Amino acid sequence: MSMSDPIADMLTRIRNANTARHNTVDIPSSRVKTAIADILKKEGYVTSYEILGDGVKKTMRITMKYGKDKNEKVIAGLKRISKPGLRVYAACGDMPRVLGGLGTAIVSTNKGIITDREARQYGVGGEVIAFIW
Repeated sequence: MSMSDPIADMLTRIRNANTARHNTVDIPSSRVKTAIADILKKEGYVTSYEILGDGVKKTMRITMKYGKDKNEKVIAGLKRISKPGLRVYAACGDMPRVLGGLGTAIVSTNKGIITDREARQYGVGGEVIAFIW
């Protein structure tokens, strides 16, 4: 059975693992999901990720990041913005700020999947995929 929104599935798996305070979460891998995981790692929301498996089905294992004794969550919230039924686009000047710049917006542009800060720096707009704070 095919999935209609694999990015929302990825974000939901990360949100559920964060709520349950799991150390790792396994997600079916793709290039887009790898780019999103790279942004999460670069922004400091997760510790690391690795691609497991060979052949057709590859899995990505994301290692979650917490504060002291797993009581402090680094990821306070994740929200999917652009959905298959309603795509959301933003120009460079209208690029959203998450919590006044404290959070991160993940944007798909012609430069690849980048953060809102990088999109403003490059002067490009694109599809707003998700917010993370």
